[in-house]
Amino acid sequence: MLDAARALLLQEGPAAVTHQRVARQANVGRATVYRHWPRPDLLLLDAMATVDLPFFREPITPVRPWLRQELRVAADEMAMPQVAAVALAMMQGSPGSLPVAVRDRFIATVTGRIHAALTLAAAEGELDAPVGPEDAVALLVGPILQRTCMQAGTVSDDLIDRLIDSIGAWH
Repeated sequence: MLDAARALLLQEGPAAVTHQRVARQANVGRATVYRHWPRPDLLLLDAMATVDLPFFREPITPVRPWLRQELRVAADEMAMPQVAAVALAMMQGSPGSLPVAVRDRFIATVTGRIHAALTLAAAEGELDAPVGPEDAVALLVGPILQRTCMQAGTVSDDLIDRLIDSIGAWH
């Protein structure tokens, strides 16, 4: 079942990881999936624990439109209740728990990928003196987490543009 959940996550993103879809993919009854994971966020959290995250992979030039699209996808995914629940679980995890390990891996992966994208943008002359990678992640992803998970709201394209503008001077 977990292999089925991981495959769905990698192929279609977090929204595809539902009890019904996992049961169908694993060829088991939905009740079996519910018995192991009574809540959708627990199923998604376990699926995310060992897969390569689908966000901010392989930046392309021009970087700004690529980054805008990646943030749009991330914002739309985080607006889904089960994804917001996983994000909140990772934020409040205690030391040594699975959510903390997943959170730390997520942070390292996203930070590295955003750093690679900003380095590419600077090398291509698109971006002057971007902020450091940790600050960039805080400026780009932090407000999206706030809007989607804490406020249960949606992220406008205008907000995404303002977030991108906050990390440096774009050309």
